[in-house]
Amino acid sequence: MSKTTKKTATASAKSRAPVKKTAAPAKKKTGEPPVTFISAQIDIGFGNHLYLRGEGPGLSWDRGIAMDCTGANLWTASVKRANAPVTFKLLVNDVTWSTGNDFVVAPGKSITVTPTF
Repeated sequence: MSKTTKKTATASAKSRAPVKKTAAPAKKKTGEPPVTFISAQIDIGFGNHLYLRGEGPGLSWDRGIAMDCTGANLWTASVKRANAPVTFKLLVNDVTWSTGNDFVVAPGKSITVTPTF
């Protein structure tokens, strides 16, 4: 066999090699509920902080979770793994309760409230 024949034989063998399959994109976990987002539009004064208390994963009526100040007069928090409605109230400095009824948001949804104190 000549060198030319060997190259042709090798080239044709490569063309018949099985094509490698690429992995399918990873799928999201379907068992985990989506995140529930809570926002509050309020100016509570410089040096004060807004807190969240209630019923839902990670929440308690006895001790608040600090919300994040994400903009002028805008406070946000998220509740992960809620599979039932999240019921909550807001507090200034985790001491002064907002007036009125409790707020309720469906799991996996977003809500923006304007509390009064």
